[in-house]
Amino acid sequence: MKWEGQRESENVEDARSSGGGGRGLPIGGRGIGLGGIVIALLASWVLGVNPLTVLGILSGDGGGGGAPVQAPAGDSQAQDPAYRFVKVVLADTEDVWGTYFQQRGQQYAMPKLRVFRGSEPTACGQGEAAMGPFYCPADRKVYIDLGFYDTLRQRLGAPGDFAQAYVIAHEVGHHLQNLMGTTAKLDQARGRVSEREMNALSVKLELQADCFAGVWAQLSQRGKGWLEQGDIDEALNAAAQIGDDTLQKRSRGTVVPESFTHGSSAQRVRWFKRGLEAGELRACDTFSSTTL
Repeated sequence: MKWEGQRESENVEDARSSGGGGRGLPIGGRGIGLGGIVIALLASWVLGVNPLTVLGILSGDGGGGGAPVQAPAGDSQAQDPAYRFVKVVLADTEDVWGTYFQQRGQQYAMPKLRVFRGSEPTACGQGEAAMGPFYCPADRKVYIDLGFYDTLRQRLGAPGDFAQAYVIAHEVGHHLQNLMGTTAKLDQARGRVSEREMNALSVKLELQADCFAGVWAQLSQRGKGWLEQGDIDEALNAAAQIGDDTLQKRSRGTVVPESFTHGSSAQRVRWFKRGLEAGELRACDTFSSTTL
């Protein structure tokens, strides 16, 4: 992925030197995470991720989210390649979705992306590195501890810079859902439907975000031509490695489909590819689709 020298977003906040917040989990809005990697059942409820993936994946160090990126303090921290990469990818999502909405007579409200280390207070409760990247609808921010990329590469078997870009594009996909009112509709259903039905709705939400990431990938490549051979395969592999069935097999050796909240590996790959091939958001209606 030819990202060096590309525009960097001004909507990235670097909180790595702030030391993070406390460990409490105030009840508030609902954040939407990528990998479903959480540290407790309470975190899974508040932040909408799957508790069944917690054991095993991160058990090697007692539940941590991978060694955080130890960037130098001060100005040199801002030049950290991982940090600059995040800024470049977010900038491209701004360009792609800004143009996409403008062509349809609408204005795209850009999200913020906050890079933190360890723990960070959000409008959706306390964010933890072990949750993996997540989006908080209440403050319209994507949160990421850059150490997650070490986890993605070393423990989840998904290396490559475009795999990392897919992570950001997926979370920005949740921002699109928030702007479209989809997130609010699902939150209204919470408590009115069974846990099993809520899980099924969550799967559709996550697969749609995967599809949106695929749409971004096609439109981004069309505009910049910056993808290289193997980049798309990196994203597809990342989608496969974080499927609920794959994570459950890795963590507990069995698969419980009714507990899925993000979709199987095959489903995640399928919907990313659908968005990639279509290049249109309307191709991503997982809620009306009879088959996922």
